[in-house]
Amino acid sequence: MRVGHIDLSFHDASAREVERILIAHGHRIERSAAPHEEMFERMRRGKVDVLVSAWLPASHGGYLASFADDVRAVTVLYEPYCIWGVPDYVPAETVGEITDLLRPPALQRMERLIQGINPGAGISRFSAAIVARYGLDAAGYHFRTGTQAQCFGRFTDAVADRRWVVLPLWQPQWLHHRYRIRELADPKGLLGGTDHATLIVRRDAEQRIGAAALEELGTLHLGNTRVSELDDLLQRAESGRAG
Repeated sequence: MRVGHIDLSFHDASAREVERILIAHGHRIERSAAPHEEMFERMRRGKVDVLVSAWLPASHGGYLASFADDVRAVTVLYEPYCIWGVPDYVPAETVGEITDLLRPPALQRMERLIQGINPGAGISRFSAAIVARYGLDAAGYHFRTGTQAQCFGRFTDAVADRRWVVLPLWQPQWLHHRYRIRELADPKGLLGGTDHATLIVRRDAEQRIGAAALEELGTLHLGNTRVSELDDLLQRAESGRAG
């Protein structure tokens, strides 16, 4: 069974839970990972049977629209949403929403680079819009796409030095399992709201997956806290192997 996931660690973590059920029903797993647009294109072309997972409707709905009739939504694994966050030592009474980035003390202390992940991610699209629509660029703020390591590493380095930094992130994610990250209010509503992380399968693969496996998959709900925990466990395991 060909199981695909977007090439981010928390998608990998939740994909392993889906694969565990498929294996229990006798399937051999061929796993693959790719950036957002490429993974949805693989599913459109029939190169993967199962995709873990589509954030619908806001973040990934546009990628799915052209072939939505070819897939079946099996279950909602968790309820993700995007945030702009700051470390909890940044005072909430002075930096509570995005507009506060344009006022003291944030104007004096907040770093202007907002480091993101790959450009196909919903949070990347939303963040670019936030910089423009809130007029943050006029104050020198700028959003830059990059790798997970660049995004997360910048945040962890900043926390180690207690620097003020904005983190474009989402729930669930392993950083929430290790750090206290406070969400900034988004009065303009540009962060997309809460999505449904939906396990989707190609309709032409349903018979091969089997009714029993689909039924069990249909009961699978992990929730944001569990996915963040699974993501953190995966990060620690990968670090252990690298060491």
